[in-house]
Amino acid sequence: MEEKNIARKGERKGLKAWLPVLGLTFATFIFNTSEFVPIGLLSDIAGSFGITESQTGMMITIYAWVVALASLPLMLVFAKTENKRLMLSITALFVASHIFSAVAGDFYMLMISRIGVACAHAIFWSMVTPFAVRIAPEGKQAAALSMVICGSSVAMILGLPLGRTIGLMLGWRATFMVIAVVAALILAAMAVLLPKTPSDSSISLRKLPALIKSPALRNIYLVTVIAITGHFTSYSYIEPFLGQAAGLGENMITIVLTLFGIVGLICSFLFSRRYSGRPAGYVMFAVCGMCISMLMLAPAAMTPVTAVMLCVFWAFAINFYNLIFQSEIIRCAPRGTAVAMSIYSGIYNVGIGGGALIGGYVCSGLSVSFVGYVGGAIAFVAAAVSLKYLLPALKAGNPDLMSD
Repeated sequence: MEEKNIARKGERKGLKAWLPVLGLTFATFIFNTSEFVPIGLLSDIAGSFGITESQTGMMITIYAWVVALASLPLMLVFAKTENKRLMLSITALFVASHIFSAVAGDFYMLMISRIGVACAHAIFWSMVTPFAVRIAPEGKQAAALSMVICGSSVAMILGLPLGRTIGLMLGWRATFMVIAVVAALILAAMAVLLPKTPSDSSISLRKLPALIKSPALRNIYLVTVIAITGHFTSYSYIEPFLGQAAGLGENMITIVLTLFGIVGLICSFLFSRRYSGRPAGYVMFAVCGMCISMLMLAPAAMTPVTAVMLCVFWAFAINFYNLIFQSEIIRCAPRGTAVAMSIYSGIYNVGIGGGALIGGYVCSGLSVSFVGYVGGAIAFVAAAVSLKYLLPALKAGNPDLMSD
């Protein structure tokens, strides 16, 4: 009854009905820009502190693992906090942490400031998609989900390339300061736009075993940790790979990173109109597409054209992956979605951190040219698990998972 009242209050005509979701979309944009901008500035940050790129890559690993470890505990602590208040609080922490990043005197101070960002990130990604679905106009939940995920794509189109460009022109510190300023503006906008919405989490620590017992969720989590580890083994070092192995210039690398975001917009559009709860084909395209893309990364680097074409295909695979798996978690855990999503976010970031770490070892022990082969081999395991275990579990589903 309470959720229906919230929906009715949000029912306005035209643009006003979408303004709260738009606020969350902008928040997604800036959070994702911050998460991935170090990938585009890896060489610059390394040069600033006189360390290697693989050592700098530890910043990505530690950030991701803090998110992984903090997501579930923090979400349980704040599970009953009103959604607007929690969203504004974590965005304020995000702003402050980026100011500290911009003035970091050494790599360790930068790491500490990034841990602050990671704690904000841990809660943000646990709540943003279920929050968006709740405040969406009635009957537009799928569109709201696509819209918020679209913020991630826009981060790749505008945020990451602009952050990289600012970093190359003015230094990486300027990039972090600009992110802080933009985030402060988004914070002010959300304070006006977001409705007060009680937490929808009906799950406590004693109910967590029910999540793990769900075959669908259990296999989503398993495939995610494997597939995302493979993806970030390669993607964390895409900037040095495209420069050293494919011979692309700085401007062309920026364009390739932008293409990942443009493709994400296309995927969001297709998903909102074509998905309709039919995961099988999309799941296999996403996971197998990631595997093929990474295995073919080094051969495609023989020419700039084939390298760019392969990256576009890879972008379709990873963007569909992100849309499908978040949608399936919301479907399989309609009650306690925020906690189910926090587990997913934590596991996803285990993959990010593990992939960045493995990729760093590959770069230092072999060569950056081999990151695609290693990442592709890991993703192959994810594809096999998807085919044997995940698809049957998703077909069975469990929409009443968290019912009392």
